[in-house]
Amino acid sequence: MLYPELFKSMEAVRWNMATDIPWDDFDGSKLSDEQAYTIKMNAITEWAALPATEMFLRDNRDDSDFSAFMSIWFFEEQKHSLVLIEYLRRFRPDLMPTEEELHKVRFEFDPAPAMETLMLHFCGEIRLNHWYRCASDWHTEPVIKAIYQTIAHDEARHAGAYLRYMKRALNQKGQELGDQARLAFSKIGVLMASAHRTPQALHPTNLHVNKALYPEDTVQSKLPSPGWLEQWLDNQIRFDKDWEGKVSARILHNLSLLMNSSFKTVQDLNRYRKEIIRGTAAVA
Repeated sequence: MLYPELFKSMEAVRWNMATDIPWDDFDGSKLSDEQAYTIKMNAITEWAALPATEMFLRDNRDDSDFSAFMSIWFFEEQKHSLVLIEYLRRFRPDLMPTEEELHKVRFEFDPAPAMETLMLHFCGEIRLNHWYRCASDWHTEPVIKAIYQTIAHDEARHAGAYLRYMKRALNQKGQELGDQARLAFSKIGVLMASAHRTPQALHPTNLHVNKALYPEDTVQSKLPSPGWLEQWLDNQIRFDKDWEGKVSARILHNLSLLMNSSFKTVQDLNRYRKEIIRGTAAVA
C-alpha cells in the first residue's frame, strides 16, 4: 500500500497556517481590488475538492489504498481554500465567500473511468502548480505571494502522489489492466498537454462533469463570475505560451518515465497511444 508512506512523507512537510504564513508582512498598499477578487474566486474553486473527493471515493470503491490517500488530498486541498479565505477575512472581509457560494460548487460528477480520472487530476495538479507560481509572480502583496508559492508546492507533491498510483496501475494490476491504464494515461495526456491549441483552460474544474446539468456542469460555471478563469489566465496573471509549454513539457517528461519511452512532443505521445490501440486490437 502507498497510503502509509505518502501520509508519513506529506506529514513531514505539512505547513502550519498560523506560523508558516508571514501574516505580519501584509502591505495593503500593494493589494488592488482586482487582485483581491481573484483570491476569492480561487478560494471557491479550491472548495471544489469536496465534490471531487466524493467522486473519487465513489469511483474507487474497490481500491481502499487510493481511497485512504484521499484523506490527505482532501485535507490539503480544503486547507488551500481555507488559507485564501483566511487571507480575505484578515485583509478584505468584504470579499469573503459566503457559505452559499461555497456550497454551490458541491454537485455530483457523473461516473467516469477511474484511470482516466486519475490521469486528469495528475495533469490538473501540474497545471495548478504552474498557475499558482505564475499568480505569485503577478501579485504584488507579500503575504498572498507567499501563500500562492506555498500551495503551489502542495500541488506539485499531489502530482507526485498521483504519479505513484499511476505507476502502481501499470505494474501491479496485471497485463490487461496495465494496458488499459497505458491507453487511459496516453489518451488524457494528449489532451492535457495540448492546451495551447484550445481556447478553454484544460483543468478538471473547467471540464463538463454532469450531462444532466449541461452546460452549467463545470465547477467554474458555479462561481459568482463564471468567466473569471480565462480572464485571470489571459489578462491578469498572463499565463502565456511559455508557461503553457512548461506544463506540457512536465506532463510529457513524467509520462516518458512512467511508460519507459521518450515523448518529446504531444505527437510522440499520440503515436504511442495509437500503437497501444493497434496492439490491443491485434490481441482481440
